[in-house]
Amino acid sequence: MNPTAAKPVSAPDAPPTAAAATRGATLRGQLGTYLGLAAVLVGMVALFGSLSEYFLTRETFITIANEIPALLVMAVGMTFVLIIAGIDLSVGSVLALSAAITTAAILQWHWPVPAAAALGLFAGLACGAVTGSVSVAWRLPSFIVSLGMLEAVRGGAYLVTNSRTQYVGDAISGLATPWIGGISAAFVIAVVLVAIAQAVLTRTVFGRYVVGIGTNEEAMRLAGIDPRPIRIIVFALTGLLAGLAGLMQSARLEAADPNAGVGIELQVIAAVVIGGTSLMGGRGSVVNTFFGVLIIAVLEAGLAQVGASEPSKRIVTGCVIVVAVIIDTLRQRRAGAV
Repeated sequence: MNPTAAKPVSAPDAPPTAAAATRGATLRGQLGTYLGLAAVLVGMVALFGSLSEYFLTRETFITIANEIPALLVMAVGMTFVLIIAGIDLSVGSVLALSAAITTAAILQWHWPVPAAAALGLFAGLACGAVTGSVSVAWRLPSFIVSLGMLEAVRGGAYLVTNSRTQYVGDAISGLATPWIGGISAAFVIAVVLVAIAQAVLTRTVFGRYVVGIGTNEEAMRLAGIDPRPIRIIVFALTGLLAGLAGLMQSARLEAADPNAGVGIELQVIAAVVIGGTSLMGGRGSVVNTFFGVLIIAVLEAGLAQVGASEPSKRIVTGCVIVVAVIIDTLRQRRAGAV
């Protein structure tokens, strides 16, 4: 070999790959969504602050923070369900059943609080697993299965409580006790769950499978990945989080109400959709869902402080949800046209 032979000249830096360009576009899109939701939230706070002299106070924001943990943890689970192009209408009933079982274990069966709480969480997990398993095994729409579970589980909550509110006192009130600056432990737990869930969704193989199933389930099958266990796990985790929401709510109210959570599944879905998660599956963000929950909470608190009637609050909230869906549809069409 000639030692004086010219050495290969290194090639100039290659242009960014298509994958890198896609990641960059995705990150820019996520940042734009974050900023858009934050702008909406700030605008709402400013609006209600101008309409009510009591809104821009520390007490208002602490109250909002301490009231949203149950809604927030359920919305985290619903985000994953919607990303796989499913839906779970039973979360409100699961919340009530979990709280009822926990309270019954403490008051009637004299279980220690940790064991009673674990039983309530397991009940939520089991309900979600049943919903997912039936939907997958029989290839039924999760809408129909979860609608049936909504009624069945609500009936279970009535049976456990004898159709009466069960007062548990301060046995599990620690979750709702003011902790840091008046913020409850439940709120801190909910925010930590948001961070963990976002990391799971964006940084793990499981998260990629969830997005892949919602985007193109058949392609996942052809790639050798069975989507069935993943779907069941997603519904089971959603049930578990609904059970945790039941503990949080009963800790705040110091009671288990068999009517708790009636209609809350609509608020949960609304918060997730406002956060930009697609109802068609394949796209969503837990952080965006957090913004959606805050928007719902600020809207309700602001309307209450300006003296809006209950029908008016429902009309305004419904219009906000419709506008959010329209904006999401326009965003998808624009992305498809690029």
